[in-house]
Amino acid sequence: MENKKKILALILGGGRGTRLQPLTDKRSKPAVPLAGKFRLVDIPISNCLNSGINQIFVLTQFNSASLNKHIKNSFSFDLFSKGFVDILAAEQTAENANWYQGTADAVRQSLQHYDNIDYDYMLILSGDQLYQMDYQDMLNKHIESKAELSIATIPVNASDATGFGIMKTNEENRITSFIEKPDEKELKNWASDTGEKMHACGKDYLASMGIYLFNKEVLKKLLADNDGEDFGKHIIPGSIENHKVQSYQFEGYWTDIGTIKSFHEANLDLADLLPNFNLYDNSNQIYTHARMLPPAKVVGTTLERVVLSEGAIVHASRLENTVVGIRTRIGKGTSIENTYIMGSDYYEELEQMEENEKNKIPPMGIGKRCHIKNAIIDKNVRIGNDVRIFGTPSLEDKETDEYKVVDGIVVIKKGAILPNGFKL
Repeated sequence: MENKKKILALILGGGRGTRLQPLTDKRSKPAVPLAGKFRLVDIPISNCLNSGINQIFVLTQFNSASLNKHIKNSFSFDLFSKGFVDILAAEQTAENANWYQGTADAVRQSLQHYDNIDYDYMLILSGDQLYQMDYQDMLNKHIESKAELSIATIPVNASDATGFGIMKTNEENRITSFIEKPDEKELKNWASDTGEKMHACGKDYLASMGIYLFNKEVLKKLLADNDGEDFGKHIIPGSIENHKVQSYQFEGYWTDIGTIKSFHEANLDLADLLPNFNLYDNSNQIYTHARMLPPAKVVGTTLERVVLSEGAIVHASRLENTVVGIRTRIGKGTSIENTYIMGSDYYEELEQMEENEKNKIPPMGIGKRCHIKNAIIDKNVRIGNDVRIFGTPSLEDKETDEYKVVDGIVVIKKGAILPNGFKL
């Protein structure tokens, strides 16, 4: 237990999240809804809490209002606990007039806020990854090996390796060299002993997961001696020669949710019979805002691989391989496939629905006799009756006020209104 109290966790909120737009047009990346009822930031926070780490800062810079509200409503500790989950938004100071320029710069600029906190190790995490990890095990290995910095790594195959920082280790798992996003010609020199099981899967390269565990004083020294903006590009490569840097090899499920395609796939995977990410693990509970919502209600609907969140009211004819978010309303005769519906922030009152009907504004949710496939439907969307939305690889990338097409996936923007008979 003693080690648990000495870890301070920092969750990096990332930049503008341009690759996740339009989901990040009005919210920061960690605040993007996940699995119908969670937010992306709930994953690293829950991993921390399940690992006994309860001193957590979330560093943000863009569109942080909804994230602030979510964390305030979701994570509070009793008066006798020293635990906290706090937001640290980028700020201009007399010493520095710049916003965060990268991961290392974000930590460097915010160091002043940790002076009054008792910690020996700093755990640095990303706010846009989906995985379950016991950080205590990482800390134990870090202490046993007398490491000054440990980097969580995951075995990857050759096709994926070019998109990551790749490292090589010796027999004691000490990292001896590092290269950022090598090209295919360079890769042949960077294979590692990832173990028999991983080799059998063709995963011969150790990729950085962007999860770092630093000794407190080592982190301060590295940030003071190196003015580089990013851990992966600047700080890590320069630390290997003069510090003991260890690899903590992780072999569980992990995905970086950096694009619309990866976000879509990660959510739909949750509807599989045996999903890669286990929402039902007693020892790895995911914590989020506790809403007082009624149970979901389904009438006359065929459900095939569906995640159904509380408060949903479904009259559809068929849902397949779909995630249905909180308070979602779906009308009769509608069929939906390969789609993530984020749901609504509130229920629409009957009086308001009647008033909107006079003005030809559809009710909140999805109307009758609609056919929707390969889509992401953001929150508070109004889709009328007889609407057709078919995302296909042949569909050209396009953006309007109501939707955006990315890699064949149709993203209906937050609060969009699609009239009766709309077709795409």
